[in-house]
Amino acid sequence: MNLHTIALNNLRRRKARLAFLVMGLLVGIATVVTLISLSEALTMEAEHKIDSFGANILITPVSDDLSLSYGGVNVAGVTVEPDPIRMEELERIRTIPNARNIAAVAPKIVGAVEIGGRRVVMMGVDPEIEFNLKRWWTIDGRPLANADELVAGSAVAEALGLNLGDEVKIAGQTFTLTGILQPTGSQDDRLLIATLPRVQSILGREGVVSLVEIAALCADCPIEDLVEQLSAALPATRVTALQQVVKSRMHALEQFRVFSLSIAAVVVFIGALIVFVTMMGSVNERTREIGIFRALGFRRTHVVHLIMTEAVTVSFIAGALGYLAGMAATWAALPFLAEEHPHLAFNPLLLGGALLLAVAVGSLASIYPALHASRMEPTEALRAL
Repeated sequence: MNLHTIALNNLRRRKARLAFLVMGLLVGIATVVTLISLSEALTMEAEHKIDSFGANILITPVSDDLSLSYGGVNVAGVTVEPDPIRMEELERIRTIPNARNIAAVAPKIVGAVEIGGRRVVMMGVDPEIEFNLKRWWTIDGRPLANADELVAGSAVAEALGLNLGDEVKIAGQTFTLTGILQPTGSQDDRLLIATLPRVQSILGREGVVSLVEIAALCADCPIEDLVEQLSAALPATRVTALQQVVKSRMHALEQFRVFSLSIAAVVVFIGALIVFVTMMGSVNERTREIGIFRALGFRRTHVVHLIMTEAVTVSFIAGALGYLAGMAATWAALPFLAEEHPHLAFNPLLLGGALLLAVAVGSLASIYPALHASRMEPTEALRAL
């Protein structure tokens, strides 16, 4: 019989104390696992929602003109920019190292057209990409379905007296108005929107675009790296990150992580106190047993080894059960907290971290009780009976 066997036999004989120790540490580990896994799941939920707010990178032609009216492009005249972006150059965007972080690439051409003697801004887009990217747009009617259709901003529809189903002639070409944007309070209210090839034809600018909006997927995207890589891929353009969107995203997620870790630290501290008090009580209850061990020739290091073996064994069991309990709690709570994108993934690092944390907390909380037990003199311990 060795020290490990003695420690395991002690745990088997005192099942009630074993259960209390496991429960004390299990609650703390389960709370940590729940908060961290919930934080990861809600971060993914936040990413999903925030990314649906639209683009966070803007690519425009290099220009010295600071008079801008839409997305960095001057649309006051026929000549929009001195060196427009060519469509074939956009294929380089999907070749950058961080291309996997790019959710959508939305090219646009913007220019001025004349309707009934009034000049308005017309924008050509890829309807499938653009109307998915601008999810805040609410349309009376429907989006573009073919090249002969037109969607108008609320302000321009009111100024021109346009209604759904009206035919609109622009540069000798006829469009049918299929949708009117509800007021957005932005420059989108003053736009006429049609398909990209049709507007390029009207403006006489086939094969080029005025600007490109890019939506990046993840909250911790290396936005500066993306900008640098895009600038290298498109050297004749200006790539700008909408830092306000990115920084707001990072700040919100960071606050949630700090809050979760703070709560987890408090719960783990309480778990450590429970282990400490329980182990001290166990040592005091086992004065006779420890005295006999010492009388039989056990050294102080043997007593410390015995107590610490028990603590590590109990902590490992509590860590494993706490991880399972935490994941179960997250699975139960996630549908109520993440309605649009609930996703719970197995994270081996979290499992390893839970076991390591449980063993570390249990061991640290048991050091003093183990040293206290090792300092007992055999004669004093047996005299106390």
